[in-house]
Amino acid sequence: MAEIVQQRIEERIPELEQLERVGLFTKKEVKSIIKRATALEYKLHRLIVNKEDFIAYIQYEINVLELIKKRRVHIHYQFKREEIEFPIIHRINSIFRRATNKWKDDVQLWLSHVAFCKKWATKGQISKVFSAMLAIHPDKPALWIMAAKSELEDRNSSESARHLFLRALRFHPNNKKVYKEYFRMELLHCEKLRKQKEELEKAEMDLGEYEFAPEILNGKLAEVVYKDATGKIKEAEFVISLLNIAAIFDFTKELQDSILQDLQTNYTEDSFTWDFMAKRELEAPGAGAELQSAKGRASDINRREERCCQVYEEGIKSLNTEPMWTCYVAFCLERVKRKTNVQELKEKKAITLVYGNSQHDVPLCDQLQILLSSGDAEGAASVAMAATQRFSQSVSVWSLSLQTLIQLGSGDVSRLFQDALTLVNPKESLPLWQQQVQWSMANQSPEETEAVFKRGLLSAVAAVAMEMKQRYLDWSYHTGGYKKARKTFTSLQENRPLSKAFFTRMIEIEKEQETPKMNYLRDYYERALQEFGTSDDDLWLQYIQEELGPLGQPENCGKIHWRAMKFLEGESVQRFTSKYTLHQTGHL
Repeated sequence: MAEIVQQRIEERIPELEQLERVGLFTKKEVKSIIKRATALEYKLHRLIVNKEDFIAYIQYEINVLELIKKRRVHIHYQFKREEIEFPIIHRINSIFRRATNKWKDDVQLWLSHVAFCKKWATKGQISKVFSAMLAIHPDKPALWIMAAKSELEDRNSSESARHLFLRALRFHPNNKKVYKEYFRMELLHCEKLRKQKEELEKAEMDLGEYEFAPEILNGKLAEVVYKDATGKIKEAEFVISLLNIAAIFDFTKELQDSILQDLQTNYTEDSFTWDFMAKRELEAPGAGAELQSAKGRASDINRREERCCQVYEEGIKSLNTEPMWTCYVAFCLERVKRKTNVQELKEKKAITLVYGNSQHDVPLCDQLQILLSSGDAEGAASVAMAATQRFSQSVSVWSLSLQTLIQLGSGDVSRLFQDALTLVNPKESLPLWQQQVQWSMANQSPEETEAVFKRGLLSAVAAVAMEMKQRYLDWSYHTGGYKKARKTFTSLQENRPLSKAFFTRMIEIEKEQETPKMNYLRDYYERALQEFGTSDDDLWLQYIQEELGPLGQPENCGKIHWRAMKFLEGESVQRFTSKYTLHQTGHL
């Protein structure tokens, strides 16, 4: 091992001598580099090597490169790069290869190598790194895309990029992302050729030796990719994504028209098609003269929104499905939220829309927002009540409907809460209990609110009962003060199930008093430890800290520690020991 390390260090001598000779590093700094490099090399030749050792060595060498770069700028010396930087870059690439050969599955390590190659202009090495990585990770489409983009952008090789995309499609024949990036690459290649042709024509150069086939310049290769992609992936959303990519380029009008025609012919059974076609109407160009005035612009927006609605309504006649209605509702909601004077859209269209799709499960929140934004409180209340009847077992529907009815101040809310809690699954009812308590505290008398808490305490669902205990204790403190809170705690402390939060809240209440009583605090801790003392190491530690405080007796800590070690079970013993030791040494 020593011989190999020595050999590697000797290989560094020519570059180090040059560094010293040209004045980039001092003799002392060169010795320091040799010492540090020797130590790092020895770590890489141990019987058991760590990935971190390779990363540390690579980082050290990169730091040396960065320092050389800064020193060159400082002394204005830009020569002998082949003798100084190139050997270091070659060595870093070699260390990366050794690391990736050992930890082949670490994608981040491979990508770090790629990033290094890009930064230090070793572009010829990038292809080799990607090639080795893809041989091991052909199942990751993102890496194929990254490799192809690198060939196109870093090495300016569209042919290599195309070859990589074709190979990627052999492994991932139905991957949308690969097809989209392949499609984009062909359009970029086409754009590049068109610019080259334009520049040559401006320079009045003979184009005879250059081949600019009209088919390629018009995007026929991209069209081939499109046809292959849509032949395998027959989804409107995917076709629209390809159309959006084509729209970025100004020479693809024919291609866009072809894709649009395909969309309208073969994908009319998909709501995405109608949604896209409707929203295109908003982007349609308006009359130039009309747009000069505010009134003209408002009129133009009005006409565009009307055309959108007409397309949506045509889509609903053809495709009367829940996704289609959802798209229409989402559009109306978005337009209603905008500052617009188009009252017909706000009132006639929006409200009629909500009532017209009652047979579909369009998102309830969207329907209610449209109606509330339109000022139709009666309509919102009607939709909310209808939703609770149709989805009587849905907690989310009940919650949103009750929230709307509370906001509007309509209906017998107390009775509705009772109906909701009767109909929904008790195991899922906690959000409704929380909502009812919140409403009752804000709108009902203390007696009625206390009755709600007491009903919640009787729930057979542990989560509900525990939550109600904690909230009841907190409410008692805020409405009746310390005495009522203590009375509530005393009445409930034996009433299982119990939560740790119930006890810690009472401890907080006690400590908020002007003169907290340590005897009471001990009682609360002891009662909590009866329930959670076998598993909650933090509770024991808090008890010890309390005794070490101004109200406690430090001599009790030893007994509490002994009891904790006796009662705690499993991993909680080790956690308690570690935390207690840290606390003793002042680190916690």
